[in-house]
Amino acid sequence: MNRLAGRRAIVTGAASGIGRASAELFAAEGAEVLAVDRPGSNLSFQSNHIFGLEADVTEAAAPGDVVAAAVARLRGLDILFNNAGVATSALAAQTSDEAWDHVQEVNLRAVFRLTRAAIPHLIASPAGRIINTASVMAEGTDYGLAAYCASKAGVLGLTRTLALELGRHGVTANALLPGAIRTGMTQESFAQPEIAEAWARKSVLRRLGEPLDVAKVALFLASDDAGFVTGQTLAADGGLTLRI
Repeated sequence: MNRLAGRRAIVTGAASGIGRASAELFAAEGAEVLAVDRPGSNLSFQSNHIFGLEADVTEAAAPGDVVAAAVARLRGLDILFNNAGVATSALAAQTSDEAWDHVQEVNLRAVFRLTRAAIPHLIASPAGRIINTASVMAEGTDYGLAAYCASKAGVLGLTRTLALELGRHGVTANALLPGAIRTGMTQESFAQPEIAEAWARKSVLRRLGEPLDVAKVALFLASDDAGFVTGQTLAADGGLTLRI
């Protein structure tokens, strides 16, 4: 349908899961996409409109390098989808400083730093969009998720402030809240039938989500259809949060 015709997008965490599905969907809808993931990731795509870039988003030079690559390769930037993320599972009393810091570095600090580098280009765009992947656990919790929940709650606070500060420039900022989705991060857990079935039962739709389920919501937020939507959190969780 070419809902993103002529748009230029950065998608992080694009080697698998939600990021990969979103990069492919954005390209199918007419966008030119810079797909970013860690060195050694699978950044091979069939679309001629997706360009892979290996970069560790936590590195000091990463924000400048990623944005510069997008501007050089895509000739500008309209959409920033901060999707890269990590998780740990450890009770707060057993979470090391190193584990805590790593989760915050990837899930929150890198989002802020890449967004800061992209802001001038998004302001210059006629339809600047910031989409940040948070989680239903940004507003909820579970055992062992102290670092993860804290980082994702931080993403919500950052997103709302970006929406407030950038609204006068016509730039929108919104957060996605995925629920139980089959991604690279969850594949080990969901490979166990009893765990997959338990989480599927928690969804009112009685199934796990697929990356494309979330990518379609990201597409909406990136498109003109969401031009009057900003500072919002949008759950793509199959109704999971109605039951937890």
